[in-house]
Amino acid sequence: MKKIASMMCVAMGIALASVSAKAQEITLRSADIHPDGYPTVEAVKYMGELLSERSNGRIKVQVMNNSVLGGEKDTIEQTRFGVIDMNRVNAAPFNNLVKETTVLGLPFLFRSTEHMHNTVDGPIGDEVLAAFEPHGLVGLAFYDSGARSFYTTKKPIEKLADLKGLKIRVQQSDLWISMMQAFGANPTPMPMGEVYSSLETGVVDGAENNWPSYESARHYEVAKNYSLTEHSLNPEILVMSKVSFDKLSPEDQKLVRQAAKDSVGKMRELWSAREKASEEKVRAGGVNVIKVDKAEFAAAMTSVYDKFVTDPKMKDLLERVKAVK
Repeated sequence: MKKIASMMCVAMGIALASVSAKAQEITLRSADIHPDGYPTVEAVKYMGELLSERSNGRIKVQVMNNSVLGGEKDTIEQTRFGVIDMNRVNAAPFNNLVKETTVLGLPFLFRSTEHMHNTVDGPIGDEVLAAFEPHGLVGLAFYDSGARSFYTTKKPIEKLADLKGLKIRVQQSDLWISMMQAFGANPTPMPMGEVYSSLETGVVDGAENNWPSYESARHYEVAKNYSLTEHSLNPEILVMSKVSFDKLSPEDQKLVRQAAKDSVGKMRELWSAREKASEEKVRAGGVNVIKVDKAEFAAAMTSVYDKFVTDPKMKDLLERVKAVK
């Protein structure tokens, strides 16, 4: 009887340990508007692989891409309330919520991709990520978004005056609306998922984005003029719901933060390759690629800086970004 009782205790212990292990299993749902294979999607998957490996399979990431959970504005709210655990979003839709992100999106701010990397990889980047917490979000990492340029369906943009009166799709951000107005265009805010049909039916005359988005969303099929204004190097931001983050143990929180940081290098590697491949595909598709005098476009942005960089804190942040080597 003693032997049987001992065996039962061992069996119960194993069962309880199994239940406990299962109870600790975590699957983090992460949203993205881009299709499978896009660098941001693959980078978050890579982060999930790192987490799974470092937690012995206990923590996993499920990437819900292709806007299945909604547009970026919608998924931000879902993430703040813990409905979605993680979210990869361009900095622009955060502008009205986290004002520090507005500085990063200012037109012609970054002198190069290297300048942008050096900014977000250092103390300024940490400061901006920390600014998310009072808004129910935990800033994890910055991803690349390339240089954004204009593309149009009919009238090519060869000089600043060509934008006058054109209906241009923009991200849902006051900064980007004002930017388009300063360019002389009529801004039309809308989610990414609505842009193709809007270009095709003439609801908008054009939009602006990087090479990979222009290609992967197939906008180059209906908007055949791509003007290399390269007016923004606004980064992408990977965030986590503070509701979800606070449920994790301190050890797991460290794992998540480190895996996110470690996914950045992979994302940049994927981005660089995809940017070249997308440009080649677009050019082969017969797109009219136009070089412009970027200085003319940059000169029109004074009013945007005056409007959005007003308080001392934002002015200081702007000057520190400019000073980054």
